[in-house]
Amino acid sequence: MEHEVDGEGARRMRPLPRGEALRLLGTVPLGRVVFTRHALPAVRPVNHLLDGEDIVLRVHDGGALAALAVSSDGEGVVVAYETDDIDTRTRLGWSVVVTGYARPVTDPVQAAAYEDRLRPWVLGQEPCRVVRIRPDLVTGFRLERAAAPEPGADAPEPPPGAEPRAAAPSRAAAPSRAAAPSRAVAGFRVVAEPGAAPCAGAG
Repeated sequence: MEHEVDGEGARRMRPLPRGEALRLLGTVPLGRVVFTRHALPAVRPVNHLLDGEDIVLRVHDGGALAALAVSSDGEGVVVAYETDDIDTRTRLGWSVVVTGYARPVTDPVQAAAYEDRLRPWVLGQEPCRVVRIRPDLVTGFRLERAAAPEPGADAPEPPPGAEPRAAAPSRAAAPSRAAAPSRAVAGFRVVAEPGAAPCAGAG
């Protein structure tokens, strides 16, 4: 798949194998976890670390991600986790999406070891918990420069004696529709808050 970039040629999307995708995920500290909240999809940015193939997060009680830390006898909570590193100027980089099950880390020794390695970016008053996402499906792609085509390679020559093709008549522009009102738009800004106790990632 190729995408045209004004003035810089086309870009090619190269699929990433599972191992390379997870390796790239481990090179960046921040991602976005996609989960279900009030029966609707929700997204939160959160810092992470990679332990083998597992993605480890810290969440706090009472936050939007608290449901991921609820102990369960089943496989856990189905989530997706996305991270990327794409240069908006050159249109080069990569993106990785992991789909799997999130479960709390219940072993206190292991949880303490993760807490020492994973420092939160957001402060809060609630207790923190450690959550592990075990990947089930891993997909990703890398945006690369596509090879420039040879001049005239995409334009086959007409057969001898053929008349040049007339240009297709231009179509009148369709009347624009009124923009639909936006719904359910939410966002937040991370700010410095002196005196707050350290807690989990952005959840």
